[in-house]
Amino acid sequence: MSFASSETLDLMPDLNTTLHLKMLRPKKKRKLLPRIFAAIKRELASPNVYGLQWGDPDVVRPLRFIRDRYVLPYVSLGHTAVEIGPGGGRWTRYLVDFKTLYVVDYHAEALAELKKNFCKSNMEFIKNNGTDFPGIAERSVDYLFSFGTFVHLDAPIIETYLANMKMILKPGANAVIQYSDKTKIMAQLNESFSENTPEKMRTMVLNAGYTIREEDLTTIWHSSVIRFTV
Repeated sequence: MSFASSETLDLMPDLNTTLHLKMLRPKKKRKLLPRIFAAIKRELASPNVYGLQWGDPDVVRPLRFIRDRYVLPYVSLGHTAVEIGPGGGRWTRYLVDFKTLYVVDYHAEALAELKKNFCKSNMEFIKNNGTDFPGIAERSVDYLFSFGTFVHLDAPIIETYLANMKMILKPGANAVIQYSDKTKIMAQLNESFSENTPEKMRTMVLNAGYTIREEDLTTIWHSSVIRFTV
């Protein structure tokens, strides 16, 4: 069993860039200006997606890496996907090109918020009971993604989720989950983050009968990402 870890990336997002332009050297300024204008254009053109206040994957470098490595390569017009805990659609917007996209959440309010910006014919909005997947057929899902949800879940809930998702995943399907990593100081300082570590998460995934394909322990400053298959 082998694991691949991404390179450590610059974890600081490009915040308040316009306030610091005057302090930048001319050469640096010329490089940054096109990026600033592009970011402004993106913001004006995009819908008001709830959740972007915690980082836009189009802008924040570590999140952009997660998007480009663990999300976009798996999007396929002929496949079915599940997103657990979509919030307002921060990551959903990259998943809408799947043939079928199930968005699953325990909170009906969250699903209602999501529908404000995303309500396409290929999307199914599912309120679950906390760890299940009502209405999703067995072995029908090619890809499962969750970001911003499992960081708050305790081990027993994660274990139940892992058992239940195994029933809906096709053989060879990819699951990508971000989880709390209490080996990192930023997770330790966040009281809402659950007591989890790469070692604990790895054990839960393996005990559920999955094969770990990849672990990213360095990109995100308060959490880690694991990709596994049935």
